[in-house]
Amino acid sequence: MSIAREDVLHGEEIAVNPVAGRIGAEISGISLTGSLDSNAVSFIHEALLRHKVVFFRNQHHLDDREQEAFAKLLGRPAAHPTVPVREGSDYILELNSDHGNGRANSWHTDVTFLAAYPKFSVLRGVVIPEAGGDTVWANTAAAYEGLPASLQKLADQLWAVHTNAYDYAAERRDFTEEALKHHNEVFSSTVYETEHPVVHIHPETGERHLLLGHFVKRFVGLSTADSQQIFSILQRHVTQIENTVRWRWKAGDVAIWDNRATQHYAVNDYGNASRVVRRITIDGDIPTGLDGRRSVTKTFVKRREAE
Repeated sequence: MSIAREDVLHGEEIAVNPVAGRIGAEISGISLTGSLDSNAVSFIHEALLRHKVVFFRNQHHLDDREQEAFAKLLGRPAAHPTVPVREGSDYILELNSDHGNGRANSWHTDVTFLAAYPKFSVLRGVVIPEAGGDTVWANTAAAYEGLPASLQKLADQLWAVHTNAYDYAAERRDFTEEALKHHNEVFSSTVYETEHPVVHIHPETGERHLLLGHFVKRFVGLSTADSQQIFSILQRHVTQIENTVRWRWKAGDVAIWDNRATQHYAVNDYGNASRVVRRITIDGDIPTGLDGRRSVTKTFVKRREAE
């Protein structure tokens, strides 16, 4: 199905073409810049809320500065809390497979170890392998809706501790020593632990979403063993293939996703080839659970102070 709009951007035809049945759409007819008019930005925002992740091809004109200027139209950009920004930029996180920090091949929602984790992420493809290096997104609202009633009732009551100090090596079979060093010395240089409701209410759509992913350490009030069993069951519903969309990157592509409504996974199937993508995240709100309580960061300590 194609949804066309001819009145959004100075008479140019804009089309939204769904990529998969439950998540993802490609938008054509828009050149992403920091000078987009408000109608175009509203159109992108509405499509993003509906489809969870939207894709743009052939945005070769974007450089770091223009990517930052465009991102500001979606909200207030936020630098990563522990990883330094790309040199010469204010907010850009470069994920470079050659530097040990570009292979995020584990299901996650960005930066959920903070209470107010990002609402949107804007990712630009810079260097893309000839084959492989796709990214997959999952719809966490569809995952919740697909749960049996008994599992929904259980999930509704659960709170989870999210942390950036997880076991990186255990999460990834194909990690490198360089990547492990980057995780320990940079990514988790400051350790955060935040309690989130497992089911949160989207502040714009009102949908219920499962808030899980690899930053989950355990469920509040449950043992590690019980937490692992329940996490596995709920997480499996998030990533079942019907809830996902897979994007084959080309250089110049841009993906924007609603980080409150998705998980994603960067497929590490491109061997020694280089893959470079650059991301900007947009500040989000603190989630609210079904009982009205809001997420809270319980602890954050610098590793050097904790050791």
